[in-house]
Amino acid sequence: MTVRVQTAAFDMGAELNNFSHGLEAGAVVSFTGLVRDAGRMVAMEIEHYPAMTERAITAIVQEATARWSLERALVIHRHGRLVVGEPIMMVATAARHRAGAFQAAEFLMDYLKSRAPFWKKEIGAEGEAWVEAKASDEDALTRW
Repeated sequence: MTVRVQTAAFDMGAELNNFSHGLEAGAVVSFTGLVRDAGRMVAMEIEHYPAMTERAITAIVQEATARWSLERALVIHRHGRLVVGEPIMMVATAARHRAGAFQAAEFLMDYLKSRAPFWKKEIGAEGEAWVEAKASDEDALTRW
């Protein structure tokens, strides 16, 4: 299990190659989220409290690992100023079968979206605004 919260950009291909090296699992699933343009957005500023954030993400990954018997799990989440199109986060899971790898990855993405303690501010030419929680993100948790 690897959890990294960082400002530095990451190479999705290199991360996936490193993650997959030497696996005995039958399935690897990965997802990378990009900063998307929410209108006239230029960048996103992501803040967090390091000790709290890493502890919360680690607990989520430990739950997924136990629940789906993952061989490996990886979560990378960036913070700081990110421009539209940049990778913001990556999840990778490795399990004996694809169903477990897919379900664990979706679980991690849903919980990262709604429970990881990050504060996001959209920055545009017309000003800045904090991103509010969405009911749809909370609703996604009900399936787990």
